[in-house]
Amino acid sequence: MQITNDPESLPAFREKLSAPISWYVLAWAFGLCFGIIFLVFNPWQSLGALVGVGLLSSWVVANYGRQRIEVTAEGITAGAAVLPAAVLGRAKALDREAARALRTSEADARAFMLLRSYVATAVRVENIDPADHTPYLYLSSRKPKELAAAVNALKH
Repeated sequence: MQITNDPESLPAFREKLSAPISWYVLAWAFGLCFGIIFLVFNPWQSLGALVGVGLLSSWVVANYGRQRIEVTAEGITAGAAVLPAAVLGRAKALDREAARALRTSEADARAFMLLRSYVATAVRVENIDPADHTPYLYLSSRKPKELAAAVNALKH
């Protein structure tokens, strides 16, 4: 692996959609519930259930919040979607109300949705590739204006 400081390869925007701390608290509360349930057998099984289910639940929350959005000179990577800059159209930052409408009543079933329920704002990025039937990307983002500006700056 070669490390380069080429400005073209450095990301113009990067965001990790990590889950909020309250979700981890709920994961451990879920483990606590299992610990209490297993208390009828013996304290060691109860402790094992508490730790095991708590760790497993925390791992699930961490994996769910592992999604990243990255914009480079080559294009955008958002979760499983990787699109070159040439197929990206206009990006629009969405406030809470517009994001809610686009993920509910105005949603297109063909759209790529990187949706995280704990992030209220989002960005809509048009897909102008005629070979791809995905009309747009819906990307949850805590910094929608910065993300939209980074995508819009990719225009040649």
